[in-house]
Amino acid sequence: MVNLDAIDLVIFDKDGTLIDFHAMWSGWVETLADELEASAGRPIRGPLFEMMGYDPVARRALVRGGLISTPMTRLRDLTATVLVRAGLDATAAEDALRIAWRSPDPVVLAHPLTDLHALFLGLQAGGRRRIAVATSDDREPTSRTLAALGVDGLVDAVVCADDGHAGKPAGDMVRHLCTILGVDPGRAAVVGDSPADMAMGRAGGAGLLVGVLSGVGGAPDLLEADTVIESVAALLS
Repeated sequence: MVNLDAIDLVIFDKDGTLIDFHAMWSGWVETLADELEASAGRPIRGPLFEMMGYDPVARRALVRGGLISTPMTRLRDLTATVLVRAGLDATAAEDALRIAWRSPDPVVLAHPLTDLHALFLGLQAGGRRRIAVATSDDREPTSRTLAALGVDGLVDAVVCADDGHAGKPAGDMVRHLCTILGVDPGRAAVVGDSPADMAMGRAGGAGLLVGVLSGVGGAPDLLEADTVIESVAALLS
């Protein structure tokens, strides 16, 4: 049971919290490796997966790896570095990336972890509590995801990796959302599946940190949380 009586704003992470992280990203990173090896003409899976923090045997992202909270533009730059270290010059690396790099489909691969429409309406019951999303993904795919899930009209504010604010684990996203929605950070809850989400909430002064076990982090990874639940569905229990 999560007591939200003193909470006026619930800030959700997106991937791993609202939607299935591995359905979105596991296939993407494996396809990227295939296409980069084809375009670069050399093996790069090992160093690419190491940089991304991806376990190809378990087909899961590692909780403190690059896939978890690194913006896409930064991941692309880091992938270019992997290619250069594999022996390509900068021009050849960029050519390989131009062929292979594409974002995961934010509609087809977005599998909600509960009935998000019912969740948001339940949290907003009475008209007092607001809903926001803070994500390390970019705004265009985030907007498409929320629209495809039919909840874009229920979300009061969104802050994304390419909006110009310092990303997770910094607290800037939390402070920005609280400012534009007129909510004291102490009356905001941050809900997420990773240590970076919890660190963001703590740094931003959030009054409640809720860890969820539906994404990349297990209970030992979410020690900074005030409470840990199986999934966001439990917020309405």
